[in-house]
Amino acid sequence: MENQKRAPRGTRKRDVPLTKDGIYAKALELIDADGVEALSMRKLATALDANPMSLYHHVPNKDAVLRGVTERVGSQFRTPERVDAPWQDRLRQLALDFRALSHQHPKLMGYSFGRADFIQPEDSFWKGLTDTLAAAGLPTSEVPRVAGTLCAVFSGLLGGELTGALQRWSSLPPAPTGPRGEDTPPLPQAALDTMFSWAVEAVITGVEGHPARAREEA
Repeated sequence: MENQKRAPRGTRKRDVPLTKDGIYAKALELIDADGVEALSMRKLATALDANPMSLYHHVPNKDAVLRGVTERVGSQFRTPERVDAPWQDRLRQLALDFRALSHQHPKLMGYSFGRADFIQPEDSFWKGLTDTLAAAGLPTSEVPRVAGTLCAVFSGLLGGELTGALQRWSSLPPAPTGPRGEDTPPLPQAALDTMFSWAVEAVITGVEGHPARAREEA
């Protein structure tokens, strides 16, 4: 049998139709491997075995792809499984999920933390967070402000962890140094876990002592 000539990449008939979901899934794979900066529409098309121009029928540009990928990852946040659970436990769960996703997709999340549009009102994380703060007894007018503050605290903390800044700051003086002035060894993962737990408990204490919450309970 005569060998058939292989068509050039991007012109062969694809076995799977090109869809937004498929584009976002492949883009996330590429970002996890090489980072946001390395992603391009041409590279994405090559990975999908598609003509680059065909991508523009589904997404207008790279920014739209990144937004779609971020929404895809954000949809993985769990809403609290028990709405009757103490709000403190629900807040701990949301914080831990936030951290777990950051560790699962560090390059995407590190990029997203610097964007003002990272969190959207319809995101499951934002809804879970605002519902939890309402359950904590905060008045409706204060919920968005407190939720925004908590998003900044957690994204800043996790951003520092992902870049290694948190580990470096934790080794600055007056932390002890090794023999002959050697730098302090990197923090073990267990220490980072403990530090994150401290931060979450500090946040919960802050919400418990919020003046507006106290007025609502009076």
